[in-house]
Amino acid sequence: MVYFELFFSFMKIGFTSFGGMSMIPLILEEMQAHHWMSAQELADLVAIAEMTPGPLGINCATFAGTQAAGISGGLAAVAGVLTPAYTLAILTALCFQKVQKSELMVTVMEFVKPVCIGMVFGVMVTLGKETWLTDGRVDLFGMGIGALMFVLLTRRKWSVPKVIAASAACGILVYGLPVREWLCIQSIFP
Repeated sequence: MVYFELFFSFMKIGFTSFGGMSMIPLILEEMQAHHWMSAQELADLVAIAEMTPGPLGINCATFAGTQAAGISGGLAAVAGVLTPAYTLAILTALCFQKVQKSELMVTVMEFVKPVCIGMVFGVMVTLGKETWLTDGRVDLFGMGIGALMFVLLTRRKWSVPKVIAASAACGILVYGLPVREWLCIQSIFP
């Protein structure tokens, strides 16, 4: 019974929120209404969910469901929070199948593709400023690592996981191990 309650609670959260921090009040309301968590436990949950990789909503659903009903509860909560996204994706795919060859859709896609490329380029520039500029100076090592990984990805056809691992290894060699961050992770997961 608790698994269905978790599923439907998080499905409701998924349909009525817009992801990220907007989910927190809804999660708090559901957790307290069902007596699954206190406000303090939820605050701890949000802190952990923010630190772990992945979307906040999925992380919160995982932790809250696990706290309420173990691993099966975590799975039920995650399935619930993902149901709205899957539903919309399936409906969009079905609609797109019907109109993808229409003249209007071809015209729209001619404009959407360059806009998406521009957005990705904008993000690259913004992140590049944060990553490759240190105290107003260009970080040549960082740019070199980025260029090397680009070559390995495009010319040598390395897989993305290999490139990520190689980037991490190069970063540790050049900049050293981020001891402060490592100690924070160790204190959370002993």
